[in-house]
Amino acid sequence: MEDAARILQLVVNGAAAGCIYGLIALGFVLIYKATEMVNFAQGDIMMLGGFVAFSLIAKFGMNYWVGALLAIVITAAFGYLLDAVVLRRVIGQPQFAVVMLTLGLGFIFRAGAGITWGYDSVGFNTPFTNKTVNMGGLIVGADNLSIIVGTLLLCVVLFIFFNKTRLGVAMQAASQNQLAAYYMGIPVRRIFSLIWAISAGVACMAGILLSPVSMIDVNMGSLAIKSFAAAVIGGFGSIPGSLIGGILVGIVEQFAGYKLPAGFQEVTANVVLLLMLIVRPQGLFAERMGKRV
Repeated sequence: MEDAARILQLVVNGAAAGCIYGLIALGFVLIYKATEMVNFAQGDIMMLGGFVAFSLIAKFGMNYWVGALLAIVITAAFGYLLDAVVLRRVIGQPQFAVVMLTLGLGFIFRAGAGITWGYDSVGFNTPFTNKTVNMGGLIVGADNLSIIVGTLLLCVVLFIFFNKTRLGVAMQAASQNQLAAYYMGIPVRRIFSLIWAISAGVACMAGILLSPVSMIDVNMGSLAIKSFAAAVIGGFGSIPGSLIGGILVGIVEQFAGYKLPAGFQEVTANVVLLLMLIVRPQGLFAERMGKRV
């Protein structure tokens, strides 16, 4: 009985960690599907969003829900401007240039965060801090449960947005065929900037959901390495695949930390990635259809 409870606990903890990986991976996928760019600064944008939320909630004393929502809006606006001012200039350039630019931006963001907020870890109280939920005898941390529930709600919102709204459909059209979307009157450049805004907002939400579990610091963006692995495992370009890949990595990590010697947990994501590249290089949910107009 104790072993079953322990396994369930590991699954819940792994799913919570995996949801964070999945949200960051979702940002990778959204941008890649639309612009065919890979944003290696995605984790650092999550870090900036976490610090913005910390400033609003801990320093300015805002209500958690109001501060979290405002932090997401601010980070989304930052993502919009980042594309409109900087990244739009490299459209059409070799992928290597885009990779180097986003890596460089990541270093700049970390340095800027260190200068602004310092290099010590910080945090803020949430409605879920130090609380537990009894689920039929299984004691689950409210912080982990909030991550899982928050991720599911975000998935529902994004699904409705992309499939039921004019703007969401326009974003899908622009990602399928930029030239055809332009000829149909869709403002492709503005759409791309809005996609960067959504990606940044999702990253900020990941940072806020992570705050009850892990402190906020300038190096927390390194989680993007595991998230990139999750995106590849799920099938780079697949939105559901990015989330499922993240959850898979999170759960495997938890069991590796429980069953294997110390140190194996940190390399689990890379091991799973290598195995996936050998067995199914296209990922679990690779898109089989070509782009449609």
